[in-house]
Amino acid sequence: MARTGAEYLEALKTRPPNLWYKGEKVEDPTTHPVFRGIVRTMAALYDLQHDPRYREVLTYEEEGKRHGMSFLIPKTKEDLKRRGQAYKLWADQNLGMMGRSPDYLNAVVMAYAASADYFGEFAENVRNYYRYLRDKDLATTHALTNPQVNRAKPPSAQPDPYIPVGVVKQTEKGIVVRGARMTATFPLADEVLIFPSTLLKEGPGSEKYAIAFALPTSTPGLHFVCREALVGGDSPFDHPLSSRVEEMDCLVIFDDVLVPWERVFILGNVELCNNAYAATGALNHMAHQVVALKTAKTEAFLGVAALMAEGIGADVYGHVQEKIAEIIVYLEAMRAFWTRAEEEAKENAYGLLCPDRKALDGARNLYPRLYPRIREIIEQIGASGLITLPSEKDFKGPLGPFLEKFLQGAALEAKERVALFRLAWDMTLSGFGARQELYERFFFGDPVRMYQTLYNVYNKEPYKERIRAFLKESLKVFEEVQA
Repeated sequence: MARTGAEYLEALKTRPPNLWYKGEKVEDPTTHPVFRGIVRTMAALYDLQHDPRYREVLTYEEEGKRHGMSFLIPKTKEDLKRRGQAYKLWADQNLGMMGRSPDYLNAVVMAYAASADYFGEFAENVRNYYRYLRDKDLATTHALTNPQVNRAKPPSAQPDPYIPVGVVKQTEKGIVVRGARMTATFPLADEVLIFPSTLLKEGPGSEKYAIAFALPTSTPGLHFVCREALVGGDSPFDHPLSSRVEEMDCLVIFDDVLVPWERVFILGNVELCNNAYAATGALNHMAHQVVALKTAKTEAFLGVAALMAEGIGADVYGHVQEKIAEIIVYLEAMRAFWTRAEEEAKENAYGLLCPDRKALDGARNLYPRLYPRIREIIEQIGASGLITLPSEKDFKGPLGPFLEKFLQGAALEAKERVALFRLAWDMTLSGFGARQELYERFFFGDPVRMYQTLYNVYNKEPYKERIRAFLKESLKVFEEVQA
């Protein structure tokens, strides 16, 4: 059933993930200064499901129970639109800055379950796991890529064959895995999903890496090693985003971890791994969540840019209007991708209604190139105003009256202007903001490889044929004139 924030917090206290920060085990992430902000943010999202204003948007009823909308298996376009609106509502709460809210991976597990026959002997495992996640409304994370030891060589040719996660042995209880993956964003989850990511090359030894499974984040032998935190401080005035939405990224280590058989989804089949996302519709559904998230994020940037320009009287200048209009164009492009994805949805081979891949491929290939420009526009509008930013304590200190005088804006009082510009700074120039740009550049993987994949999967023949026909007709006209 749809979870509450209190239930999420209680689970973290009683079954905390095996989380390591600066060499120390994090015993209670709900009180730890690095993690308590994102934990409270996640709890608030769960509580929103029970708010009478949003209950019908964020949950659906099945067999007398309410479940999170991201678990709804869509049968109609209206179902898809309901899912999209739920994605957007959650994303709006954090200005689109939380990339691993649970609805992202819920969409993948839902698609896997609806297309479970793809997984052959493990089909029932996939269906059961979907029901388990849905009924408990658990939070999930995943780890996609192998450690960057030698990217020129396949997993089996690394200095140690168990640098990437691979199967050590099979037992009566399950499989034993060893190795590591990066990057697990939002380790404050109940479960970690190890699903196929980059394509595996066929060859001797590759089968040991062809795996998909899920485990509780508290599993013995499983460790999350965190990077240095980007939390600037507790003050929501000084650090409006990092104090609330620092999701954290981790290296995930598997030290001979037992994966019970009921948690195994793919084992030893390279082809199944390589085609899992596309064949099941998981790619379409995760991208559907992403396009709603990026729309929310672009709306937030537009709002900040417009308020900044208005607040300092810069909105009268043509070059500033041009920059803000540029963000508007990007926003409308994302909305168009989103709408078309839902309107042109089709069933896959397993009967699952999937948003249109072509529209979603357009969105997920374009946005990594738009995002750095959006960030640049904020910096250009804010200029030195993004640097001259005293703290909340400064306004309360003896020089507060001077700040009120010298930092006021054309349409904002000083504290309001500084709060707005601190938000813009946290979106762009802080460590949190810089991480957001890197994250957006590689959200779906290497942009060059993504373009190559798009080139290979996109049906270009109708357009080539149109040009052939045009040239043929032109040649015919030319020959007739010559005759």
